Amino acid sequence: MTTDVWLPFDPHEIEGLPAAAGAGLNYRFWDGGPDFPADPADCAFYVVPYMKGTEVAVRPLSAMTSLRVVQTLTAGIDHVEPGIGFLAPGVRLCNARGVHEASTAELALTLVLASLRGVPRFVEGQRQEEWRGGFYPALADRSVLIVGYGSIGSAIEDRLAPFECARVARVARSARATERGPVHPLAELPSLLPDADVVILSTPLTEATRGLAGADFLARMKDGALLVNVARGPVVDTKALLAELDSGRITAALDVTDPEPLPAGHPLWHAPGVLISPHVGGSSSAFLPRAKRLLAAQLTRYVAGDPLDNLVLTTGS
Repeated sequence: MTTDVWLPFDPHEIEGLPAAAGAGLNYRFWDGGPDFPADPADCAFYVVPYMKGTEVAVRPLSAMTSLRVVQTLTAGIDHVEPGIGFLAPGVRLCNARGVHEASTAELALTLVLASLRGVPRFVEGQRQEEWRGGFYPALADRSVLIVGYGSIGSAIEDRLAPFECARVARVARSARATERGPVHPLAELPSLLPDADVVILSTPLTEATRGLAGADFLARMKDGALLVNVARGPVVDTKALLAELDSGRITAALDVTDPEPLPAGHPLWHAPGVLISPHVGGSSSAFLPRAKRLLAAQLTRYVAGDPLDNLVLTTGS
């Protein structure tokens, strides 16, 4: 008997996959197209197409009656959560921890430096042939607050280390100690915000973090502070952010927005002091080789009956 594995990449392009015949597997290529590659009822290991949205991610789940593993290619699992109720007990949901840390942290630092040092203003000046000199804020001697100190948050701090920040504070769901210093619980966030020159959001989207950066959060940020969001768009209350940006009190750099994609004509496009990138934190040349290594390793463990990495939850438990 063979087991179907749905992959969003051509299996011949993934080095290290268990040999299909020897492992009793049928590799099926599906990247979210309108037609399924085979009967979903035969799929035991489902790799969710990357960046195709919730509708695509959950479309086959209700018919996947033999499913044992759902593997995302993202750190967050919010796009598959609406389909979890379709799954039988015992299905393991794994995320892509280890795939996106470097790329997302790199972009977070890019957004911080570009915003502080006035790069968008320089680009516009070049376009208009204007020499826009002057003094601009530096990252050196600034206080940074990382909200969401998981693997991505830690990778962001790795890249902040050479920039001589005055201090870096860390916030996660619960308190813990690290080699770099304490991680504060989410409950202490209100007292930490007023001291931060730069606030970086790298938290997953959950019911606890949806709208986290709302009116009260933003009001507690110091005048002139920069908000950077490389988490998920709904972590920030867009209406509240627009009010603060329009006042000129804070600035923002956003790799994710709510709504997303940001539609033409939305006021966030032209709000003062905002830099927007189109959700490309993980979409870099670093993604594909790391994603393929993850899939090869996970399927090797699956075939051997070994515990899977990056287990987020098991249904029914």
